[in-house]
Amino acid sequence: MNTLKSMKIAAVLVVAFAVSGCSGQKIGTGALSSGEASAPQKAEEEHGSTFWDFFQKQKNDNVIAVNKYIWTAAIEVLDFLPIQTIDPFTGVIVTGYGTPLNGGHAYRATVLIDDPALDARSLTVALQTRGGAAPAATTRAVEDAILSRARQLRIQDGRF
Repeated sequence: MNTLKSMKIAAVLVVAFAVSGCSGQKIGTGALSSGEASAPQKAEEEHGSTFWDFFQKQKNDNVIAVNKYIWTAAIEVLDFLPIQTIDPFTGVIVTGYGTPLNGGHAYRATVLIDDPALDARSLTVALQTRGGAAPAATTRAVEDAILSRARQLRIQDGRF
């Protein structure tokens, strides 16, 4: 019974500590006569704003915002190709050679999704056959198929 009581007290203290940080007031906001910032303010400026900034999304220059519908559609449309490398943080999908159903040529694809917009400019597809680059019409048809599927996925998701 005594341990239950001490656990309740500990829980109350943890909640009280967490809520005390929610006041939004900065420590040491009083005016200083010399115009210098107080020690807590200097530490805040040097090491970040508040405790809650730790939980905010940090900016990383190596990460590209990728449209999730185009990403999913590219994987679905190119599902006949074996995936070699996939990186959702940079928006790159690299596949090995594969032959589409009822197709005669083996293709390999590299897909780059470099924008969060559901737009043709967000998608770059490079197709290659064993003999070199695939015809531009084939590449355009694959891009159109990916974008069409991405729009279908967005409509299914209810965000249109």
